[in-house]
Amino acid sequence: MGIIEIIAISIGLAMDAFSVAICKGLAMKKMNWKNAVIIGLYFGGFQALMPLIGYVLGVGFESKITQIDHWIAFILLLIIGGKMILETLNKDEEISYNSNVGVKVMLVLAVATSIDALAVGITLAFLNTNIVLPVFFIGIITFVLSIIGVKIGNIFGDKYEKKAELVGGVILILIGTKILLEHLNII
Repeated sequence: MGIIEIIAISIGLAMDAFSVAICKGLAMKKMNWKNAVIIGLYFGGFQALMPLIGYVLGVGFESKITQIDHWIAFILLLIIGGKMILETLNKDEEISYNSNVGVKVMLVLAVATSIDALAVGITLAFLNTNIVLPVFFIGIITFVLSIIGVKIGNIFGDKYEKKAELVGGVILILIGTKILLEHLNII
């Protein structure tokens, strides 16, 4: 596998994390670069770790993992997105900026956005590809795109306030739905 293919796969895998990073940026009242780096580290780290795990798991588990990965991602993103939407619909409270980058929140988001990378790792094992370079590029590209996503989201969050979190929740649900429909070969 050549460097161009590795970079293309890395960018493709980073898109879910990029979208969720935009949602995290939407929820920030002011841009917080420390939190942006934390988000980038979680997403980049998990996007790099999952193909490595998939590679180690190898051939034996391919059919079992690829049969459920889309359901797991869909359910997690549906729950998180639904919670964001419900928070914005509660008119009695002031806007709750959900810029939490705590371990519990970030683990759920990082796992949800990196499950497809597990299947890529299994595929790389089938191709007898050296896993070191793909893992490096996947992690770095996801890290960088996640930080960019937080900044982009933050710009829109400052302008649209409460609607921003609603849009973020809808985006998460759409990402989960897209993952599910692609794996079910509907789109």
